[in-house]
Amino acid sequence: MESLSILFMQKPAVLAALITHLDSELEGLLRGARASYAAATDPDSKAENKYDTRTLEASYVARGQAQRVAEVQEARHSLMQLRDLPSGQTVKLGSLIALEIGGQKDHYFLSPAEGGIEVTVEEQTVMAITPSSPLGSKVMGLALGSTINLPSGHLARLVAVL
Repeated sequence: MESLSILFMQKPAVLAALITHLDSELEGLLRGARASYAAATDPDSKAENKYDTRTLEASYVARGQAQRVAEVQEARHSLMQLRDLPSGQTVKLGSLIALEIGGQKDHYFLSPAEGGIEVTVEEQTVMAITPSSPLGSKVMGLALGSTINLPSGHLARLVAVL
């Protein structure tokens, strides 16, 4: 149960760390998007001949960055909605879990978006996974104490759910 108490203390901190990570990413993306937009609309980047595609390429970059900004903003909003979700004994969106794999505990947060982000809270690394990821799809709905076979061939046991 020690792992469970540690996770309980960490869950709000993990969520805050994930949101902070997205805020930082969003800040960088917004700077890049503004620069790309400026380059795409700059009168000096006007095509010099029919084969000059600088303006077109700059507009593609600006559009791609704007789409990524929207994705990160949506992910941040989705994480903010998880703050008030109750904990339970089965894995669901917003759960903070610990899997024991070969005697080692790995911690994961079931996130609605932006899987693959790792944050460290109280010297514990937690990875965000989504329900559509290979691991996320295997753990969704599992009860405490359940075991799963991982693609690596290892057996994992669910030892904590918050």
